[in-house]
Amino acid sequence: MKKYSTLIILALILMLSCEKDDICVETTTPRVIILFNNFDEPENSKELSSLTFWVNENDSIVLNQTIDSLAFPIDLTQNSTQYIFKTNNIKDTINLEYNRKDIFVSRSCGYKTIFEEVQNKSNTFNWVKDITINQTTIENETATHITILH
Repeated sequence: MKKYSTLIILALILMLSCEKDDICVETTTPRVIILFNNFDEPENSKELSSLTFWVNENDSIVLNQTIDSLAFPIDLTQNSTQYIFKTNNIKDTINLEYNRKDIFVSRSCGYKTIFEEVQNKSNTFNWVKDITINQTTIENETATHITILH
């Protein structure tokens, strides 16, 4: 009996000393949500049937589907990101500048970056007619941050 008691106590000690698994279920660093709207009717979205884009002149991504909004990555190592959009063989460039703020989320998730004081520093106006910054702080992906009128 003493043998079983010792085994039960040892098993209880081992189970209580285990740590729970750290799995990150929270979203971390957000992407910028860009909505494409109609220049003539700014409150209405205007879909793009094909779009090629580059982020900081890295590899291009080609979308051959109809979209009216996209989530784009933001450069975590710089205080600016350049987006190049191409549709119908016409290119436009948008340069966003911001301040980065790292916030500790949890032990399993680590840190996330929040982007503050987002502003459009320069852009071209070829097929893009106007750009509106809807939110100057990007801390989640629940709302539109930027609207491009075309």
